[in-house]
Amino acid sequence: MRPSVFVKLALFSALLSAAILFIALRWSAPPASEGSFEPQIQGSRSVAFSQDEHNNIDIYKRASPGVVNITSISIEYDFFFEPVPRKGIGSGCVINQQGHILTNNHVIEGAEKLEVTLHDKSKYSATVVGADPIADVAVVRINAPKEKLHPIPFGSLDLQVGQKVLAIGNPFGFEQTLTTGIISALNRSIRAESGLLMTDLIQTDAAINPGNSGGPLLNAAGEMIGINTSIFSPSDRGSIGIGFAVGVKTLSRLVPQLVSYGKVVRPVIGIRGQPVFPELAELLRLPIDHGVLVISVESGSTAEISEIRGGDRRVRIGNVIMLVGGDIIVTVGGQDVNSAQDIDDVLKDRNPGEKLEAVIYRAGERRKITLTLAEKQSRKILRF
Repeated sequence: MRPSVFVKLALFSALLSAAILFIALRWSAPPASEGSFEPQIQGSRSVAFSQDEHNNIDIYKRASPGVVNITSISIEYDFFFEPVPRKGIGSGCVINQQGHILTNNHVIEGAEKLEVTLHDKSKYSATVVGADPIADVAVVRINAPKEKLHPIPFGSLDLQVGQKVLAIGNPFGFEQTLTTGIISALNRSIRAESGLLMTDLIQTDAAINPGNSGGPLLNAAGEMIGINTSIFSPSDRGSIGIGFAVGVKTLSRLVPQLVSYGKVVRPVIGIRGQPVFPELAELLRLPIDHGVLVISVESGSTAEISEIRGGDRRVRIGNVIMLVGGDIIVTVGGQDVNSAQDIDDVLKDRNPGEKLEAVIYRAGERRKITLTLAEKQSRKILRF
């Protein structure tokens, strides 16, 4: 084939390929735009928030100025016994314009120094007014101008499972964080890290994380119905929607005492007791197979004042020697009791000087007696 013919064929093939490619691209390409795209921003029109969103926004604006950040500094010792400052964070709630702030006991426990940061970022040194490890409640005080303090009012004691709640706090140091949820359950009891049993807690699914402790749990009116205290989590400190708060019923009883006396005045029964169960009742030939067998009575206690009797003779049961012959307490205040802790749980919402009816068995005879509640002496928290 002559060179000229070869060149012509190559040129024709190239032109044909270009034509086919042009047609294919033209066919598959989207239609040409009439003009450039500009997003439509409705800047001049207010957003149509739902009623619930308006409620959340309003509560946050009203309550967040009353939520503070609490920084605690404690001293630990390293391997070489050198003192090392350790910083912790938590939250708190302003409760009056005298500078009293409500928080958890575990937020301030062991602190050498406390610093409170208000909503406007101003910082103040704080002193401990009083604390109660059993309920994990504490009150601290700062010396701040009244106009900077925005108290959060206590809400109603009438709480219902399913009602809306909001939590404000400083989780992981992120200040003034709002989360929402509902009351998941009431009257929960959990064992705190200290080993103490905490009762009458509110369970909520509002997200609570480290740093939220001491912050308020609010109702739909923006009133405080609890302070957030702990979470249950199988993971490492992460929230899975099971949080707990000390309820307003407990707070309304304890906070005035902490502010006035620096401690909680809490009556206890003052006995050492043995739970009664059917096998023990059969061995000791007791007249009843449940209740609390009183082993001994503390001097000056509710039990001694109310003339409850402890054991008067020793018996051997297997390898154990028991003191028997004391009263068996069956009910206190109309509630069945099966341990000394049950009795203390009945008394914890009572005040010294009150009287309660109890049912006991003495020498096989059922009796009703009156318990005159006496105060348990507790160590007052030292100020820093």
